[in-house]
Amino acid sequence: LAAPNAHWVKSVDSAGDAGRLAAEAWVASFGPQPGPVSLVLPADSAWQQGGAHGPHLERPALRRIGADVIDEAVTAVRAASNPALLINGTALGEAGLAAAARLQAAGINILTDTFVPRQARGAGRFMPDRLQYFAEMALAQLDGCDLLLLAGTRAPVAFFAYPDKPGSLVPEGCKTLSLGGSDSDSAAALEMLADAMGAVESAPVAQLEMPDLPTGELNPGAIGASIARHLPEHAIVADDGVTGSLATFLPTAGARPHDWMMLTGGAIGMGLPLALGAAIAAPDRKVLCLSGDGAGMYTNQALWSMAREKADIVTVVFVNHSYRILNIELYRTGAGNPGPVADAMLNLGGPEIDWVKLSEAQGVPGELATTAADFEAALVRGFEQDGPYLIAALVPG
Repeated sequence: LAAPNAHWVKSVDSAGDAGRLAAEAWVASFGPQPGPVSLVLPADSAWQQGGAHGPHLERPALRRIGADVIDEAVTAVRAASNPALLINGTALGEAGLAAAARLQAAGINILTDTFVPRQARGAGRFMPDRLQYFAEMALAQLDGCDLLLLAGTRAPVAFFAYPDKPGSLVPEGCKTLSLGGSDSDSAAALEMLADAMGAVESAPVAQLEMPDLPTGELNPGAIGASIARHLPEHAIVADDGVTGSLATFLPTAGARPHDWMMLTGGAIGMGLPLALGAAIAAPDRKVLCLSGDGAGMYTNQALWSMAREKADIVTVVFVNHSYRILNIELYRTGAGNPGPVADAMLNLGGPEIDWVKLSEAQGVPGELATTAADFEAALVRGFEQDGPYLIAALVPG
């Protein structure tokens, strides 16, 4: 059962093996290929005699690429007319982004993967363009690119399959060159490449920019403006807002410095538990959770854990009573308008979910926001207090 969802699975056959295998599982969770790890502990391993402490193992280091790869990349960049570099991993930390800014100034178009585990953002940090979610938009971004370098990632593919549309997002005739995958130190690769190219100047970094006070109806743009105005310095954002969060991602480029985490696959529902984990790992930092209502219903029990742990999290739920992203994707397949059965499967009405009551029932105070002014005031209240707080933001479906 565990194997399809983990890249490392082992089972404890005797109590004497438990400590050693637990240590190995910890090491395996870091790589060389990061991903889920499952250690099965049969019940008798808890009461058998012969248990022993596991060995002290070092956290494995990320792989560093060789100078020969950098030399090949420099040669390829100088021969290309329109080179681009797609980045992920440690390249999205402060040091990696500083190196990326040098490469951008040297004529390489820097892009991040569409979804990244963690990115340093905000004032004072270089903000690369993000590879677009929809395939045709991503292809337009890469149109004319004759060299695509990859650092901390792999060649991009479309998120969904569509009739008569390519799965690969690499333009025809474009050469690809890897500077290391997810098991590599992509920040170090970018620094080595920038040094080898003699890239001294840097592209501009984001400047602190506060949007005007949003007014009128509540929509994702108004939510994004309020968050950009009030996001605390060094906050952590856990993004599972799906269709609503893009309008929050863009205006916060000039917010106070923060870290942004997001889903890295097609599954939704990780926003609430991701925010909880971040709050426990960094109790001195405010956490903002962005969740769609469909996404949040997969893991709403995380609210109860937030209350128990007194986790310092403000949760914003985009309430549109619909799996909007799935409606969009269904339309894009060319299948036509959904019938009543398909339509019922993709909406969250009948009955509509009362997120404030759901939150309060699990110990997290909450309030409903139906206008931009409502949301602005609620967000200020949430950020000013300690502990968990939820805002149900009613946005168009």
